Amino acid sequence: MITGSNTGIGKETARDMARRGARVVMACRDLTRAEKAAEEIRRSTGNGSVVVRHLDLASLYSVKEFTKEYIATEQRLDILINNAGVMMCPKWHTEDGYETQLAVNHLGHFLLTNLLLGKLKSSAPSRVINVSSMAHKGGKIHFDDLCFEKIPYNSLVSYRQSKLANVLFSKELARRTKGTGVTSYSLHPGVIRTELSRHIETWFPLLKMVLLIPSMLLMKTPWEGAQTSIYCAVTEGLEEKSGCYFSDCAVKEPAPEGKDDLTALRLWEVSAQLVGYTEGD
Repeated sequence: MITGSNTGIGKETARDMARRGARVVMACRDLTRAEKAAEEIRRSTGNGSVVVRHLDLASLYSVKEFTKEYIATEQRLDILINNAGVMMCPKWHTEDGYETQLAVNHLGHFLLTNLLLGKLKSSAPSRVINVSSMAHKGGKIHFDDLCFEKIPYNSLVSYRQSKLANVLFSKELARRTKGTGVTSYSLHPGVIRTELSRHIETWFPLLKMVLLIPSMLLMKTPWEGAQTSIYCAVTEGLEEKSGCYFSDCAVKEPAPEGKDDLTALRLWEVSAQLVGYTEGD
């Protein structure tokens, strides 16, 4: 199952999994675009077992409804790829009252993964892949002001916080699932030319022009960007690397902020409170 798989690296990851013969559940907010992408993937791979399910990670209600349906209708969950994300958007709040980048990039996936943990365990060996970013370097979890209600909102600071949260969540998930057959990995996909950058281009049109030509040489295509997600999903023998951070299909050192066990534990506990999750739900 892949979140945000109707475009970009998520779509390319879904296409690769379908080509390998997997049943692929595309969990997306925009059902029209997702169904169009799914039909294209079915045609190009010859795999008819590519299905679309509605999931809005900005809504905890949507996450809960999605997981209820998934558990009731799907027999297995071998690979969960937490791919969806927003990048440097204006200061928006979700229906639950949380800042959008924190909510979509971290809290939604945190709740989704925990609610599906039973299915992952019963399908073991299984894997959770969390798409982070090199932007976690220099990030900080602002425990006293996670949603920027006290300090001025900065879209880059918020984005870095959410991407650091991905790394720390993956690390703590690996610790908690040790011995269960469920393993967890976080990764930097590369700098990719996708729709994620649309807010940057809207705010800084000149930057868009300046970056356009170099980006053709330096940025990865969505297919190239999907390769590390795919590597973490299907490579044999990665179990001992659970909790590690990957880039370019290899284990890499995360930033020091991403190796703090106590911060990871605290983030887990705070996140559970924010989404109303308790063990056993």
